[in-house]
Amino acid sequence: MRVADLTIPGRCAVMGIVNVTEDSFSDGGRYIDVDKAIAHAHELIAAGADIIDIGGESTRPGATRVDAEVERDRVVPVIKALAADGIRTSVDTMRASVALAAADAGVSLLNDVSGGLADPDMYRVMADTDLPVCLMHWKTVRFGDAAGTAHTSGDVVEDVHNVFKVLVDNALKAGVKEDQITLDPGLGFAKSAADNWALLKALPEFVAGDYPILVGASRKRFLAGIRQDRGIELASPVEADPATAAVTAISAQMGAWCVRVHEVGVSRDAVDVAARWNAGE
Repeated sequence: MRVADLTIPGRCAVMGIVNVTEDSFSDGGRYIDVDKAIAHAHELIAAGADIIDIGGESTRPGATRVDAEVERDRVVPVIKALAADGIRTSVDTMRASVALAAADAGVSLLNDVSGGLADPDMYRVMADTDLPVCLMHWKTVRFGDAAGTAHTSGDVVEDVHNVFKVLVDNALKAGVKEDQITLDPGLGFAKSAADNWALLKALPEFVAGDYPILVGASRKRFLAGIRQDRGIELASPVEADPATAAVTAISAQMGAWCVRVHEVGVSRDAVDVAARWNAGE
């Protein structure tokens, strides 16, 4: 399978998020039950998602890593059930063993927020499964906790470009094919609000590169700042959905390959508006 097989002609793809976790920042615990996770995935598909991203381990600030067996047992039954229903899925994991189990269960994409750096076996598994992969930028001394502001000095855009080159080179040397690779700038992962906005401003640079770009801004803390700057405190990450939809619309307009979101309906509307706008019909 190649990235082209997951690409939606004429518009940006929409990836819906299902966290089969107890402690994710937005919906931790809501879908820890397998049946609830499967049902929510179907709701996201009905709302317009093209692919469902399933994660069994939180990377929110302050998160603690779970055992590999726990992560695997959370995601594999969901992937297997959705694959049986003809629904395309990605697995959000930094572990090669979980990625391999997900591939055996019928997953369509391996989404590694560490860019393949957290597990020395990940690039080999990516190559062996022959699946599309998403490599994300995350500059950190400890994978598992997205806290930190590693780019308070220096040019974050330049750093992401440079790290992308390293991640892609690692993957290609392991046998991953060029047309299997997508990249994610890693909004919110050890980055300040200013870093995130700088990366979004530079999105055309990334889109103009050699690999499709995934944008994952959904409900991130820097989007809450939109209302906080007006003196409005958000009671829940859900209240950042309007700002998320705005990022979705602009990202789609600029040529992003995919957006990863919690609330699918409004982002699918935003994607469709961008597609109609670009087509002029």
